[in-house]
Amino acid sequence: MSDTRVSLEETAMQRDRAVTIFEKGAPGRRAFVAPALDVPEQPLDELIPSHLRRRAPARLPEVSEPELVRHYVRISRRNFDLDSGFYPLGSCTMKHNPRLHERVAGLPGHARLHPLQDPARAQGALQLMWNLERALSEIAGLPHVSLQPSAGSHGELAGVLLTRAYHADRGDQRRTVLTPDTAHGTNPATVTMGGYEVVKVGTNAAGGVDIEDLRAKADRDVACLMLTNPNTLGLFDPNIEEIARIVHDVGATVYYDGANLNAVMGISRPGDMGFDIVHFNLHKSFTQPHGGGGPGAGPIAVSDRIEPYLPHPVIVRHGGDFSNGSTREFDLDYERPKSIGRLRGFQGNYGCFVRAYAYICSLGASGLRDASETAVLNANYLLARLRQLGVCELLPPAYDRICMHEFALTGGPMKRELGIRTLDLAKRLLDYGYHPPTVYFPLLVEEALLVEPTETETKETLDGFAEAIAEILREAREDPEVARGAPYSTPVRRLDEATAAKQPVLRQAL
Repeated sequence: MSDTRVSLEETAMQRDRAVTIFEKGAPGRRAFVAPALDVPEQPLDELIPSHLRRRAPARLPEVSEPELVRHYVRISRRNFDLDSGFYPLGSCTMKHNPRLHERVAGLPGHARLHPLQDPARAQGALQLMWNLERALSEIAGLPHVSLQPSAGSHGELAGVLLTRAYHADRGDQRRTVLTPDTAHGTNPATVTMGGYEVVKVGTNAAGGVDIEDLRAKADRDVACLMLTNPNTLGLFDPNIEEIARIVHDVGATVYYDGANLNAVMGISRPGDMGFDIVHFNLHKSFTQPHGGGGPGAGPIAVSDRIEPYLPHPVIVRHGGDFSNGSTREFDLDYERPKSIGRLRGFQGNYGCFVRAYAYICSLGASGLRDASETAVLNANYLLARLRQLGVCELLPPAYDRICMHEFALTGGPMKRELGIRTLDLAKRLLDYGYHPPTVYFPLLVEEALLVEPTETETKETLDGFAEAIAEILREAREDPEVARGAPYSTPVRRLDEATAAKQPVLRQAL
C-alpha cells in the first residue's frame, strides 16, 4: 500500500470521525412529520404510567432523512462482515448465509408465530422442529434431540448438566471433567459453571489426545470427557474409539463439542465414535447468521441412557389415526420427572431452526457430505498454496499432516526472523481487504494463526488470500514497521488492548 493511499484513506476517515450526527443536525429538522391527529386525544397517564416515562425528552439528533440514512450506512461500513469479504475465522466456520433461508424464516407463519401459542395452533412449527430433530439425530448418530439451548456454550452447559443428572440419578458423586489442551475456551468455563473441576489432558506429537496421559487421569472421579473431533488444530484423532472406551470404562460420559462438525457431516457421526452427548452450532454448520450478539442455537443430541434427563418440554409426535379431524399430531411433553428442567423461556430461537432446516432440506444427505468434503478440500488447498508461495518457511503448520476443515500455523519463526508478531500480520491483512484468521488460539501453539476457509469460498479467493500473506511477509522483510503500524485503512486504528481490558469504559455519558 502506497504512502499516498494511506494518507488519503486516513484523511477521509478523520474527516468522517470529525463530525458527529449531533453536529450535523439542527433544531426542527425532521425526517418525517406525522399528520394532524384525527382521533380523540387520550391522556398520557392512561397509556403509560408516569413512573415509566422519561423525566426529560431523549437527547436525539434532529436530522433529515438523507442524513439519517447516511449515518447508519456509514456505521454499517465500519464493520467487516461476511458479505464484504473473506472471513477465514478458524474454529468459527463463517460460511455464507443463503438469502433463501432468510426469506423462508421471514414468512409470516414463522416470523409472527407467538411463542405462547397453544400447541394445537402451532402444529406446523412443531412439525418443523420435530423434523429438524430427526435430521440432527441422523447427522449425530444419536437418537434423541433437544433444540432448547441458545448457543454452543449453552449446549455445552446442557451437556454438563445432563452428565451431572445422569451420575446423580445413580447416587454417583463425581468431581472432575477432562478437557484436552486443544479445547475451545468455553469448555473449561462450562465445566466450572456445571460445578466440576477441570483436568487438562495433553496433546501428543501428532496433534491428538495423549492416550497415556488420558489413561493416567481417567479414574472414578471423572464425570465426563469434553472433546471435539476434528479438534481445534483441524486434525482428526484416529484414536477416537479407544479414547471413548477408556472414558466409558471408568463410568464417565463422552461429550462432543460440535464446533467442528462442518468437517464431517455425512462422513462420520459422533454417536458412532462413542459419544453420548453432542451439541450442534446451527450458526456454524447450518448457516444461521453468525455473530452480532445473537440469536443463536446450540441443540443437543444424546444417547438412550441420557434421554430421561433432557430439558423439558420435549416435542412428541402422537401415533394413531387423525382422520377424525384432530390436528394435534405434535405436542409438548412436560411430564419428565428426571429432566434437568428448562434451559430457556420457550423452545429455542425458532428462526434459527427454520434456517437450519431449510439448509438441510436444500442440500440433502449427499449435499451435506459434499459441503464437508469441500471444506476439507479448501483447507488443504489453501495450506498447499501457502507452502507453494514460501509462506510456510516463516509460518509453518503447527502439526504437519493432512488437516480437516482448518489448520493451525505457528508464527514463532516469523517473530524471530522478521520481528513481527501474529497480531501484526492479522492487522495488516485488514488493509488487504481480508478479515484475519483466529489468532493466539489454540493456546498450545506459539503465535498461533488458525485458518478456516469453509466450503463456500472460491479458488480465486483462496489464491488471493495466500498471495496477500506472502506479500505482507515480503514487505516485512524490507520494513517490519509497516506491519507493526497496521491497520491503516480501517475506521479505528490499533487500540491499546491491554488498557482496554484493565479499564473498560462500557458506557459514556453524552
